[in-house]
Amino acid sequence: MLRRPKFARLAAAGMTVAMLLGAAVLPANAAQCGNSAAGFDQWKQQMAREAAAAGISQRTIQSALMPTRYSNKVISLDRNQHSMNISLEAFMQRRAPQSFVNKGKRIIQQNAGLLNSIEQRYGVQKEILVAIWGMETGFGANSGNMPVFSSLATLSYDCRRSAFFTEELLAALAIVDRGDMSPDQMRGAWAGEIGQTQFLAKNYLRFAVDGDGNGRRDLIRSKADVLASTANFLRQHGWRPGAGYQQGQPNFAVLREWNRAGVYQKALALFASKLAG
Repeated sequence: MLRRPKFARLAAAGMTVAMLLGAAVLPANAAQCGNSAAGFDQWKQQMAREAAAAGISQRTIQSALMPTRYSNKVISLDRNQHSMNISLEAFMQRRAPQSFVNKGKRIIQQNAGLLNSIEQRYGVQKEILVAIWGMETGFGANSGNMPVFSSLATLSYDCRRSAFFTEELLAALAIVDRGDMSPDQMRGAWAGEIGQTQFLAKNYLRFAVDGDGNGRRDLIRSKADVLASTANFLRQHGWRPGAGYQQGQPNFAVLREWNRAGVYQKALALFASKLAG
């Protein structure tokens, strides 16, 4: 399955990690980045101190951060991203083929109660949620199986976008710290996206909700959490209940907050309209 360029999602950053984690300030002597694996172990020791200063428990630091390994695969994928210079028709064939439309319609029928309750609470149409679910991971079939902490640690250590991924790493540690998931359960895409609609860790902290009422926000295993959290993300970014989402309608602009690529936004709106039809 064609994956979107990570820059499209990585551009959406809001709060600082200090605000997210309740820490006053991050240490002035932040862990030093590097462009080879040689300094990774030393960086982890520095990062452990930075995480502790941000309010992360030693238990989480030892279980999630310290076992991480430098990933040459992640670096290679990061260096070889491709832009979405592709036609809408070709993009639809890859990310929202007719088989997905058929499956999405069945999902809407089979999950009518859940989707109706989410739509009533957040005002986000069910077909948009199912379209996102399908385009991101094939309705959960391809959420990624790479260890999130090794991926984020590698990208945090790498000098290319160290500051951005350090915040994502600290946010991922906070997810474990608050009990939503264990480090071993946190597997996802190569840039650290988590779950069936591919939330970055900071967005996970800010927008994930407990949709099934079990006290945790699990975007990997809980369908209710996945769909409710996706709806909450859109609503918090300005989604207007009852308004349309096609080009020229009020909610189309909100799709840009989900993914900055224009072809993605157009495909998502088209896919959703097919599901609703």
